[in-house]
Amino acid sequence: MISGASTQGQTLPMGQQIEIRRGNMQAVLTEVGAGLRSLRVAGREFLDTYPEQESAQAGRGQVLLPWPNRVEDGRYTFQGKTYQLPINELPRNHAIHGFTRWMNWHISQREKDQVTFALTLHVQEGYPFLLALQHTYKLTERGLEIETTAQNVGPTPLPYGIGHHPYFTVGTERVNCATLRLPARSYFQTNERMIPDPKPLPVEGTSYDFRQTRKIGALELDTGFADLERDTDGFARISLSTAQGHPTVTLFLDESYRYVQVFTGDPLPENERRRGLAIEPYTCAANAFNNGLGLQILQPGETTRSLWGITVTL
Repeated sequence: MISGASTQGQTLPMGQQIEIRRGNMQAVLTEVGAGLRSLRVAGREFLDTYPEQESAQAGRGQVLLPWPNRVEDGRYTFQGKTYQLPINELPRNHAIHGFTRWMNWHISQREKDQVTFALTLHVQEGYPFLLALQHTYKLTERGLEIETTAQNVGPTPLPYGIGHHPYFTVGTERVNCATLRLPARSYFQTNERMIPDPKPLPVEGTSYDFRQTRKIGALELDTGFADLERDTDGFARISLSTAQGHPTVTLFLDESYRYVQVFTGDPLPENERRRGLAIEPYTCAANAFNNGLGLQILQPGETTRSLWGITVTL
């Protein structure tokens, strides 16, 4: 099902709403940004989301390309040349979350249980490169799988990273009552402008140690994590649950996703703060265009793929 880009004659802020289904699972994706607006299982919503008549504020469900999080002062040096990106986080004077989350993607393939979006990112201010992107959502036996393919279709190497910004809920009024398991051995400290020290610190003995499931409580998080522990299949798994242990939302991240940002939403307006937990898979760390952590350099013609997904257990 594709609902039109308009409702009662009005154009929807995020464009067409594309619904995919499998069994008792349903996801809704958006034309603008190829974003994830809804994920329902047995009729129950597991995203802290927004109505189709509104836009995706605070990054809700957005895909972050060709970099996630911040580039300090929007400035970076690549292969001996310095570039200046547009500043779109004005209070801190940073470039944040890439370009494509506000672009119109087109549907290149669609079936009942999956959809593939495509976009060519042409040269942008501060990013004079050419990137062909495909982004697929697919409902499978294990849940919603999200796969991204990026190819350098330009004549020169380019810097690349991807992140995702879903906010999850397991039905608690605030995330304080929810429990989190995040198998990360280290975390990043940040300065007052939210730029991380490039050397992560061990979580052991700190309030950031979620290697064993525990309640989030009043802890404020806008924190990057690294050194993910992985299962024998190569996936790192992050789980959000109620105190009773069900329902549970589990993210599974392939080895390309080496970092995770977790955000409790404390700076958001009162009616939105701590309502959902943003668990953000990243292939590179914040400020990677400067610190190089996880940053991929794609040569002309080179392709990279990444996969993560969401399993809901009722």
